[in-house]
Amino acid sequence: MSEIAIIDYGMGNLRSVQKALARVGATAAITREPARIAAAAGVVLPGVGAFGACMDNLRAFNLVEPITRVIAQHTPFLGICLGMQLLFDESEEFGPVPGLGIFRGRVVRFTDPNLKIPHMGWNQIRKTQALPHLAGIPDGAFVYFVHSYYVVPADPALAATTTEYGLPFASAIARDNVFACQYHPEKSQDVGLAILRNFAAVVAGR
Repeated sequence: MSEIAIIDYGMGNLRSVQKALARVGATAAITREPARIAAAAGVVLPGVGAFGACMDNLRAFNLVEPITRVIAQHTPFLGICLGMQLLFDESEEFGPVPGLGIFRGRVVRFTDPNLKIPHMGWNQIRKTQALPHLAGIPDGAFVYFVHSYYVVPADPALAATTTEYGLPFASAIARDNVFACQYHPEKSQDVGLAILRNFAAVVAGR
């Protein structure tokens, strides 16, 4: 099976993502080598931590250009949690802090004083796009979240799933070869494994 590159920028839940992909039969390597990322059949950008620190690490390891190149070359791309947020223009976390700018939009903090922050635990997703990544996933399925900030895309049509937490927000986005989710498929049990299996199928069918 074609190799999926999991981008290693010194932060994030890399091993758990790799293990989850292995469970669905995908071959995934953790790497920060630009040539290996460029040659991969699919690319995953996971993320846990602060937006600014992650951007600093991407620049320090010279990973910004390889990421933008594989997206431009239409390599199947999966962003997870902070890996979704990094695709946008900027985050207000300790900021504003510039992101990768693949998509127009901002990352903002939940502000409802009645909400527990971070948004942590199981919540439902509502599908807003028909995508192979979400094949077989029922509308209203539960997935696992851990985040204090959420994406506000400039183009609402980017949203692939939405979730309610004090307000509706884009819990996944998709366009062309990019699918990215705020939730953690590697922590979302059968639903999460199905999403990863679907991504692996997209990669294999490229």
